[in-house]
Amino acid sequence: TFMIVSLGTSTGASADEADAKRLLKSMSDYLVAQQAISFEYDATLEAITKDGQKLALASSGTLILNRPDKIRATRSGGFADVEMSFDGKTLTLLGKNLNLYAQEDVPGNIDHLVHELRVKHNRPLPAADLLTSDSYDALMEDVVDVKDLGSGVIGGVECDYLAFRKKEVDYQIWIAQGERPYPCRFVITSKLVATSPQYTIQTREWKDGDEIAAADFSFKNPTNAKKVELKNLKGAGELPEHFAIGESK
Repeated sequence: TFMIVSLGTSTGASADEADAKRLLKSMSDYLVAQQAISFEYDATLEAITKDGQKLALASSGTLILNRPDKIRATRSGGFADVEMSFDGKTLTLLGKNLNLYAQEDVPGNIDHLVHELRVKHNRPLPAADLLTSDSYDALMEDVVDVKDLGSGVIGGVECDYLAFRKKEVDYQIWIAQGERPYPCRFVITSKLVATSPQYTIQTREWKDGDEIAAADFSFKNPTNAKKVELKNLKGAGELPEHFAIGESK
């Protein structure tokens, strides 16, 4: 069942917009203030076939972050089993199912790594928009419409539910209520592709600070994986190898 809804504008619309921005800023401030964060996630990336069929590619993974310059993320999607580690100097991508790995020198902090992965390698981190030190500014850039839609429940956690519109994408975010306003679900909808495919990430087992055990972010290669050039690390991307990427409409 599908519904078309009409959201009326009330006299409190500007107050709702201010509340939504305040809640988003509170989440961003909380995330930036955490020296260490870890969570598990489930993600869905929608792909559109050339005959208009929408397919949902599901994956799960983990992420642990130590500011300012250490991060490890895993993603298992059936066709790919990937671990990414960064120790402040070297980025390592390990294709566990392939027993291949690639490395590149990317000295700098997490903000720099997120930019390099997105722009240079087209390998965005899960929830990357939420992890950088300027997340609020990035999320609010070019926003033309803001809605505070009340509350929702994600994984049994009551959340504030917000929706934002930009020229090229819409996004929705559910933020846990209480002392730890962490993102429970984040949905990005593309407006440049027919049928508006979405990317959804939902977090669970959220931890911060002292809840997180000390971690080693260097690459150890316990399975004697073979080193290859990053461009040759096939089968470790967001899409299966038999998917060919077409043009946006």
